[in-house]
Amino acid sequence: MTQTPAPVVMVHGAFCGGWAFEKFREPFEAAGHQVSAPDLRGHAADAPRGAVVGVSMGDYARDIAALCAAQAAPPILVGHSMGGLVAAMAARRAPVRALVLLAPSAPWGVTGSSVEEAITAVGLYSQGPFWAQAVSPDRGIMSRFSLDRMTRTERQAVTARLRPESGRALYETLNWWLDPFMTTSLSPGSGRTPCLVLGGERDVAHPPATVRQTASRMDATFIEAPGMSHWLLGEPGWREVADIALGWLEDVPA
Repeated sequence: MTQTPAPVVMVHGAFCGGWAFEKFREPFEAAGHQVSAPDLRGHAADAPRGAVVGVSMGDYARDIAALCAAQAAPPILVGHSMGGLVAAMAARRAPVRALVLLAPSAPWGVTGSSVEEAITAVGLYSQGPFWAQAVSPDRGIMSRFSLDRMTRTERQAVTARLRPESGRALYETLNWWLDPFMTTSLSPGSGRTPCLVLGGERDVAHPPATVRQTASRMDATFIEAPGMSHWLLGEPGWREVADIALGWLEDVPA
């Protein structure tokens, strides 16, 4: 008897929405998976700017965990960038069949490996107490460091849809060493959840050296995608990334 493919929940990164997976979800749906790509709390296109103020990474993780628990079967969680860290945190709160993390943000205790990561973490302080604010997306920075392998038209299409992000969530992720609650902490080892972590060879936002540390912390399988940057879910080569994930999932026990 053929087994029904597990449902898939895809979790977007900072400043984005479920729309980020418009391309990436297609191969999963073609393989028979029922795919959900929700907007994180406060990220809907019509949400007021202040909807993300004070929202924690823990809030995001609890929301995704509740969505996972409501599925007909334990789902496969796919997360990109900050959404990868949210997915990993949610998997500690609800039954999940497997995790696929695309260039995930590092959890508490994993130190960045590049100057660019340090500049990003410190640069937010130019906005004052950003942790209590809704932080506006910097479209120029995203175009240069996340969407750098896409055409100008493609970059503009993405940046036009960006939303404000929770300063608190950014603080907990980028300045984890200042978070006394260790909000994004993940215990070493993957526990009961098989996990695949993919990093782009040319990724500046989350360099492969840092992503590899995250994979090690989670006792996950790590694969570096040659020539890829940060937007693994939509830049040239995204379909090959999806194929790698689907091929790996075929070997995950039911």
